Amino acid sequence: MTGVAILIYGVIVIVLLLLLLYFIPIGLWFQALVSGVKISLLQLVFMRWRKVPPSIIVRSLIEGTKAGVALNRNELEAHYLAGGRVAEVVHALVSASKANIELSFKMATAIDLAGRKVFEAVQMSVNPKVIDTPPVTAVAKDGIQLVAKARVTVRANIKQLVGGAGEDTVLARVGEGIVSSIGSASSHKAVLENPDSISKLVLDKGLDAGTAFEILSIDIADVDIGKNIGAVLQMDQAEADKNIAQAKAEERRAMAIALEQENKALAQEMRAKVIEAEAEVPKAMADAFREGNLGIMDYYRMKNIDADTSMRKSISKSPRKNK
Repeated sequence: MTGVAILIYGVIVIVLLLLLLYFIPIGLWFQALVSGVKISLLQLVFMRWRKVPPSIIVRSLIEGTKAGVALNRNELEAHYLAGGRVAEVVHALVSASKANIELSFKMATAIDLAGRKVFEAVQMSVNPKVIDTPPVTAVAKDGIQLVAKARVTVRANIKQLVGGAGEDTVLARVGEGIVSSIGSASSHKAVLENPDSISKLVLDKGLDAGTAFEILSIDIADVDIGKNIGAVLQMDQAEADKNIAQAKAEERRAMAIALEQENKALAQEMRAKVIEAEAEVPKAMADAFREGNLGIMDYYRMKNIDADTSMRKSISKSPRKNK
């Protein structure tokens, strides 16, 4: 047998040995055995065929056994096949057991499959989390705008993690409570003097109902004075009233101009009628002469009266001399 053939046979033996060790994880079985976890070598082989990594299941069982948390291999495999994070669930169960927090395997897997981080929730139950709200703008009854910032201390509510609202809902409710509290204050000075009154009013409303958190405290971190909204509204109203008055005055002026033009047109029409009537006088006098109704002396007497009237008009229009 040549050296090349020996080398080929050696490679084949090594590959077969590696495949055997892959499908029959003897080292993992021995690790479980010395850790007090009862699991057969055949079960580890079946895990390979079920597409379940034996290392994850065995390490989780070892962790649970050492921490005194009872775990079931079939339940761990089922949770992995459902798309769950087995290692994180086991970490959460161990942490909850050490912290005396009631958390069952069924609840933990439900929280994990719901997309929430169950281990982080357990940590938040032990160490509450502080959430800073964005600036909340509200107006007191005296018209002064206030900008408040709050710090909300929350603790995870394990029982409400499945189906409960998240941080955004808590922040929205706290902001709404701050706006309502400031809006009900008679003066902005009262809010500045006692900002704790806002915290008490907001806490009394039970804003954490239906959420995945329990609000422990709400602390007003800062309150700043904004605009004088009341004065701005009054100025806007005055400007609107001025514009309305100007529009009505312009309307009255337009109506007056139209009326004046109408009167001028009527006067011109009347003047035209008078001129037309005066033009008919000579014709009437001629007809009277022809018909014998008007004599020559009557005509001269009328002319004298007309001349006398014209003279009187000219005298009345001339300026009076100082005596």
